[in-house]
Amino acid sequence: MNLGFVGLGRMGANMVKRLMRDGHQCTGFDLNQDNVKKLTQAGAAGAGSYEELVKKLAKPRAVWVMVPAGKPTEDSIHTIAAGMEPGDMIIDGGNTCYKDDIRRAAELKPRGIHYVDAGTSGGVWGLERGYCLMVGASDEAFAHLEPIFKTLSPGPGDIPKTPGRENFQSTAENGYLHCGPPGAGHFVKMVHNGIEYGVMQAYAEGFDLMVHRDSDQLQENERFTLNVRDIAELWRRGSVIGSWLLDLTAMALAENDTLSNFTGFVQDSGEGRWTIEAALDEAVAVEVLASALFTRFRSRREHTFAEKVLSAMRSKFGGHVELPSGG
Repeated sequence: MNLGFVGLGRMGANMVKRLMRDGHQCTGFDLNQDNVKKLTQAGAAGAGSYEELVKKLAKPRAVWVMVPAGKPTEDSIHTIAAGMEPGDMIIDGGNTCYKDDIRRAAELKPRGIHYVDAGTSGGVWGLERGYCLMVGASDEAFAHLEPIFKTLSPGPGDIPKTPGRENFQSTAENGYLHCGPPGAGHFVKMVHNGIEYGVMQAYAEGFDLMVHRDSDQLQENERFTLNVRDIAELWRRGSVIGSWLLDLTAMALAENDTLSNFTGFVQDSGEGRWTIEAALDEAVAVEVLASALFTRFRSRREHTFAEKVLSAMRSKFGGHVELPSGG
């Protein structure tokens, strides 16, 4: 199908390539026209402005916005919507707060424009692995856009059915899901990222504990010099704590087992904060998730091996560039 795409950075460009590979027609726009040029060389159509992008699309138009949350997303959606007509659709695939999705959907509804939020997980590896998509939309908009979600998602692959789900039919097994009305997709993605913080923190603290087992503060017969590079690899094979995050940790340690290429300055995307705010609204205890978020705050003042592990994982799954310690 025909799709406009705004934001051709690390993830956006790969998403367009994956869509084109499956036969979808994509028209891309980015404030950095060099990014547009690269995509046109790969076979996409290009646009020099938001307005041109909208005009080039077949009706009903659909535009996927993949730019930083906050003002960049707000401005992009406002400008795109100005050129749209009833039946057209705007998909926000960035890390937007679900409350903004609910507001935008309500603002666009009187004009007949469908607003869709698509929580997108997959990072810089998504071109080949696919993207896990958590979608908030009306039934009508989801049905129209489903071919897009199906292409971007990983598909069932070689993952066996979960025991007990033999009689269930759901797109979840393909890696995408209509979670509910606008806002629901980014709410689920927000919780996903909150959990991500907690899981990453558990790995980071465990490796920190092992790295310091040879401390001279311990009795000599209780000191071990542990090969964390090999332990990470060991745990990937048959362990109950195996995961993609562990795979990425093992990769980072294989490259540099002291992680000296990282300072341990760990940024947060904002979704961890929103997760804690939601927990406060619902009076739900999320001790692990809150602790993981606060550790990231502390990492900007002092650094441990655990925080270097966190930086390494973020770099590997999302291509996140570590900021200088003073940043």
